[in-house]
Amino acid sequence: MTVPRPHRDDVVLASAALLGGVLLWSLGLYTQRESSLPPWATLVPLTVLCVQELFRRSLPLTTLLVGTAALVADLFTHGNLITVLLFTDVVYAAVVYGPPSAARRIPVAAGLLTVASTVAFLVWLRSPEGLLLGVVIGMITVGPAATGVIIRNHRDAAETARLRAEQTALLAEMDRVQAVTAERGRMARELHDMVANHLSAIAIHSTAALSLDDPAVTRQALGVIRENSVAGLTEMRRLIGLLREGGDDREPAAAPTLSGLEALIEQARVTGAASGLTFTLLDGRDPELRLPAPVEMAAYRIVQESLTNALKHADPGEVRVELAHDPGGALTVGVSSVHGDRSGPRAPGSGSGLVGIRERVALLDGEVAAGPVPGPPGGPAKIWCVRAVLPVRDDKEPFV
Repeated sequence: MTVPRPHRDDVVLASAALLGGVLLWSLGLYTQRESSLPPWATLVPLTVLCVQELFRRSLPLTTLLVGTAALVADLFTHGNLITVLLFTDVVYAAVVYGPPSAARRIPVAAGLLTVASTVAFLVWLRSPEGLLLGVVIGMITVGPAATGVIIRNHRDAAETARLRAEQTALLAEMDRVQAVTAERGRMARELHDMVANHLSAIAIHSTAALSLDDPAVTRQALGVIRENSVAGLTEMRRLIGLLREGGDDREPAAAPTLSGLEALIEQARVTGAASGLTFTLLDGRDPELRLPAPVEMAAYRIVQESLTNALKHADPGEVRVELAHDPGGALTVGVSSVHGDRSGPRAPGSGSGLVGIRERVALLDGEVAAGPVPGPPGGPAKIWCVRAVLPVRDDKEPFV
């Protein structure tokens, strides 16, 4: 069995108590005048309690049992005041450092012992001195036990508050990480949607200018490249201005809406003319039905990304954009283009556009499908179709 290492404060306390007890013994200061045992016998309970004091934190219940036996033995000697004081500390330590069950039972046992002792002394002595002895017993048992209960309750409350604070800090950190992750995803979607269209047009026309030895085509391609590069740079500067702290332009930028689809498709017509693409907008929405801003913005970005993908990958033919309301009132957005392997100039794709579309639709609890499907009768054999259903909620309901 490994003997626990005493705490430094307990060593100091035990040493000071032993020196004080020896000093009282050497001066002949006892708690009892008459005893059949020699005076030196008083030092035995004192020494036992001083040794037990070393283990008041590590072995509190063992210390209490041995200390109780030493106090009882001290009653048959001349007695030492330090021995009684050490016993009160042993009771206190047993409540504070002992198991929870002992902390509940020791004060009850001390109270019952005090009452029983008081009654016994009153019956035995038949004088008020019995009551005085009961008060003394209560002072050295109930008093330290009650003090230990108060201190332990305060420590438990402090530990509970500390754990609660740690949990709150952990939850706050998790919320912060989730917020940062969500904001990074939103910024990535906005950056992709704003710049990818312009960069795709630049890539397509630069490829055409390099592959075709025609001054007129080259000049037209350079004009489109310049227009899209300036527009893309403007969008990039606007986004950087929004992200920079302490920027001079603090007015909020207007979110894109479906009213800007005509301009978006016209820009796609200019960019896709060299690839043999034509663009058609079929707007079947109810003009009296007002759409929430998040739905309009999501629909605009879905069309924008779908047009960008058509410019990159679609075969020559019609690119059709359709907007309508289903019977439940939800907004349906459909973009279809000819599916195949185009031989003309193309721009590379990363696949992040479709990921952004799915993320936007998921934020609105909608549905989206993208992939090749059979073409209509009399048309191309296979078309690439993007179809999204965006629920339209009441304007009073909050949107994420």
